[in-house]
Amino acid sequence: MADDSGPVTLRGIADRLGLHVSTVSRVLNGPSGGQGRAASGETARRIRELADELGYRPNPYATSLRTRRSNLVGVLFPRLSEIVVATIYEGVEEEATLRGLSTFVTNTHDDPATQRERIGMVLGRRVDGLVIGDAHLDGAVLADPALAGTPFVLVNRRTDTGLPAVTCDDPLGGRLVAEHFLALGHHRVAVVAGEPFASTGTDRTTGFTDRYREAGLPLPAHRVRHCRFDTAGGHQAAVELLSLPDRPTAIFAVNDLAALGAMGAARDLGLRLGEDLALAGFNDTPLAAELPVPLTSVHSPMAEQGRRAVRLLLRRIAGEPVASEALTPELVVRTSTGTPIGPSLR
Repeated sequence: MADDSGPVTLRGIADRLGLHVSTVSRVLNGPSGGQGRAASGETARRIRELADELGYRPNPYATSLRTRRSNLVGVLFPRLSEIVVATIYEGVEEEATLRGLSTFVTNTHDDPATQRERIGMVLGRRVDGLVIGDAHLDGAVLADPALAGTPFVLVNRRTDTGLPAVTCDDPLGGRLVAEHFLALGHHRVAVVAGEPFASTGTDRTTGFTDRYREAGLPLPAHRVRHCRFDTAGGHQAAVELLSLPDRPTAIFAVNDLAALGAMGAARDLGLRLGEDLALAGFNDTPLAAELPVPLTSVHSPMAEQGRRAVRLLLRRIAGEPVASEALTPELVVRTSTGTPIGPSLR
């Protein structure tokens, strides 16, 4: 039980155990959450047990002064209200907490001017590093000289400039959908492709269209429609695609929100999902399985992206060489893509 006479200190723990205060400090406040590399396993165990019994909590301000680190990580995302972003951030926060770090997140709405302003605000908090989830393909905002002295990694999206990133293997995800559609006999297909500045939509679309090209069925440009990553954008793009003279029999939407909008467009046009139209999304968000017509979707390891991004950032902070990581997706087939179609519908 904690002593009510005052806060529990490292020196108090050291005195009780007859140890030097530096030994206790290395165990409780050392690297990697206090692994106590300078103390034997038995000594470290005794220190941790007494610290738990007394209710010891590290003083982050004292630690910051001693190590010249804030143990604070800034996180930038387009909109934390989006379920994919929120799930990735849960992984970031979970891993950061495990590593003794605190995080704070800010929204940039994918606007370059806001991105620059928020990066400046985050750097003003003297963060040890940043996890950036709103990167644009051109990487222009991230070339800001203000970022030069602060380690950062990307998550969910990559840039064409080769900055270290943790993403889903988005081209593979698009390819998995294409192979599924091809196996069902769909030759006239289309893509609700998302925003052209984001690698997520671009890479998923590329993986899909490349596989169809390999099958001798290249997609004409008018069957790839860019749109916002939301239900309204997906609805508008799908209406345009389904109004074409060569109406597609299958649509790949590059995220589940856009797919939900495409579902609404199909409903408005009197088309039955899984019968008149096959539809697949991406990310396999929790809503995908619970819709009136369950949605075929590519499962992306969203929270794991966040966890891996924190680990990658810590390696950058430590000055270690790092490489980008692309996590493996998996196609989850549900009712929305239906059964194989006959030759007359292709």
